[in-house]
Amino acid sequence: MKPINRRTMLAGTAATSVALCTPAIHAAEPKVLRYLGTAVNEGDDISKKCLADTGIKIEYITATTDDVAKRVITQPNSFDVLDTEYFSLKKLIPSGNIQALDARKIKEFNNITPVFTKGELPNGKKIGGQGTAPWKVLYLDGPKSTKFSPTPTDYVTLIPTVYNADTLGIRPDLIKRPITSWAELLNPEFKGKASILNIPSIGIMDAAMVVEAMGTYKYADKGNMTKAEIDLTMKVMTEAKKAGQFRAFWKDFNESVNLMASGETVIQSMWSPAVTKVRSQGIPCVFQPLKEGYRSWASGFCVSKGVSGAKLDVAYEFVNWFLSGWAGAYLNRQGYYSAVLSTAKANMAPYEWDFWMEGKPAAQDIKGPDGSLLEKAGVVRDGGSYNDRMGNVACWNAVMDENDYMVRKWNEFIAA
Repeated sequence: MKPINRRTMLAGTAATSVALCTPAIHAAEPKVLRYLGTAVNEGDDISKKCLADTGIKIEYITATTDDVAKRVITQPNSFDVLDTEYFSLKKLIPSGNIQALDARKIKEFNNITPVFTKGELPNGKKIGGQGTAPWKVLYLDGPKSTKFSPTPTDYVTLIPTVYNADTLGIRPDLIKRPITSWAELLNPEFKGKASILNIPSIGIMDAAMVVEAMGTYKYADKGNMTKAEIDLTMKVMTEAKKAGQFRAFWKDFNESVNLMASGETVIQSMWSPAVTKVRSQGIPCVFQPLKEGYRSWASGFCVSKGVSGAKLDVAYEFVNWFLSGWAGAYLNRQGYYSAVLSTAKANMAPYEWDFWMEGKPAAQDIKGPDGSLLEKAGVVRDGGSYNDRMGNVACWNAVMDENDYMVRKWNEFIAA
């Protein structure tokens, strides 16, 4: 889920403080946005292109998924724009610390993929809705509301930017046989060589995919378990942990890349660009399609409740720029999917679009956003086309009603 070229850049606020001292200085203030996020959509190339195109300077404030949520709830004036996942909204919206965006001010809103607005592919095929599916939490009742609307309104929680369908990463050179099921994560054959991500609300979804694939239990909704279901899931995972199944539990992109590239793990929870990063080092790695389907996620932009006036106008300008195509194409080249497919397509070469989105063999070498070689001509993308991958989503990252209990049980599992 994280980009290949990410840097942690902590935003300083001194310049903003000085600029607000007097009206005269305020008038000359450059367009600056403090951008809080997990590095999903961040990157030097994106911020430089945004500055060149719009004059908006982005100051990245990078934190882990859980720390982003804590900052929104406890320090809402410490950022302007928030880049977060839809599953976090059940925690963030009740705080009242982020404000709804007006869909009428988003130029491409009506062109956003129906994956977000209707829970279906552009071809009309319905997709799996277990967990916190974006369309369940996309709309609010009104501009100041802290309640989700079950039907479309003009007030949007997050303007969607990017999403993907996640699965397991494997080292085919070290496994040397087909992998077709989530159940393989707990196969004793890979004892001491497996890993699962240590972000509780996401990790437990991967765990649930494994438990179902093993035939141990069938969940009504993997994204909203009962306490008994949480207990069952953690029991299965804890027994595997005590048996020595797991080499590590990773929390960020670089950890997952290093585990896989070193061969310390041969099968693990993984994000598509992390697999790409391993492959860019000349090491075989596959983002493996599995018969039970994918666990999906989605991110978007909102703004702090403290943003108003000219600063709010700048925030809308930034969001509109992000959806206008250059950034979408950049992220598509890293294995993500853009929220507005049409503008991303207009910023990609036809052979790139065919490879990344249509599942066709690469007509020529495929390069990453930084120009590095990702795939040789003739290769087909893992998982195939956009419709194949997003059409096979089984569940979405979620925050459960029993979230506090789940986190406690997850932490007991990690400590076991």
